Amino acid sequence: MVPVLDLGNPRNPVTKLGSVGVTYNIGTYEVTAGQYTAFLNAVAQQSDPNNLYNSSMGAPGGCGIIQSGSPGNYSYQIDPAHVNDFTNRPVNFVSFWDAARFANWLQHGQPTGVQEDSNSTEDGTYTLTADGISSNSIIRNDGASWAVASDNEWYKAAYYNPTTQTYNKYPTSSNNIPGRNLLDPAPGNNANYFGSGAFPIQSPYYTTIVGQFANSLSPYGTADQGGNVAEWTETIESSTDRRLRGGQYNAGAAYMSSTISDSDGAGNLDPYVGFRIVEVTPEPASMGILGLGVIGMLIRRKGARK
Repeated sequence: MVPVLDLGNPRNPVTKLGSVGVTYNIGTYEVTAGQYTAFLNAVAQQSDPNNLYNSSMGAPGGCGIIQSGSPGNYSYQIDPAHVNDFTNRPVNFVSFWDAARFANWLQHGQPTGVQEDSNSTEDGTYTLTADGISSNSIIRNDGASWAVASDNEWYKAAYYNPTTQTYNKYPTSSNNIPGRNLLDPAPGNNANYFGSGAFPIQSPYYTTIVGQFANSLSPYGTADQGGNVAEWTETIESSTDRRLRGGQYNAGAAYMSSTISDSDGAGNLDPYVGFRIVEVTPEPASMGILGLGVIGMLIRRKGARK
């Protein structure tokens, strides 16, 4: 997590977005397959009534998570043949409701050995009801600590430059179109997106390890808010859709721009969509799984659609 300070910052004069009246922490990285696997093993070992796991996660184009066992005794792991390749890549094939349940689990302190559909997934940050899901009307509860980033929270962390008090066009601390150099030499400004008729990374991965572009961070220090996977926000776009931000590996550079957003059905599962978490009432030493889940990364570094 990285702190996003400068409360009450001005909004982008063009989009009217990005002003947030409180300080908060946001995930430095997208939630990874390794972190989501820990979530599944904590809440979905007996059964998985809300389909937090989808078999596409373990198929080509997925994030390497496989399910084994039988009802009452499920377990989840990164495919052993690719554990070093997928653990720190972003989770995909997750709906907005999957992301909301992950936030609820964090809100309850990441309990283990609990059953999905208990309050560990169905209440907390978001009170998930059948009617609320059907109408796509569920919003963040007052007093929540952990949440899926709102549009303004996501936008500020990606584009706002507190030094100049202006907004960059791209979440790589630049107003110039990012390149696609996976080596990301200084001064950076690179991302994982579709261009020149090709993906930077081919099957079965498509996504980069989170933080691959260490020289292309936002001013606040977030990684991959441009490209890799598009990210759910909790912001309601319509009676069916939630807003997406940041573009993805199979879309052009325009989708990473501060002037472009996208949306998707809140229950949809796509290979190019993941999410990022915010902590809205930060407390010291509250990092938990989000602070420890990116194996090796923290040691090494300080600090269309369709």
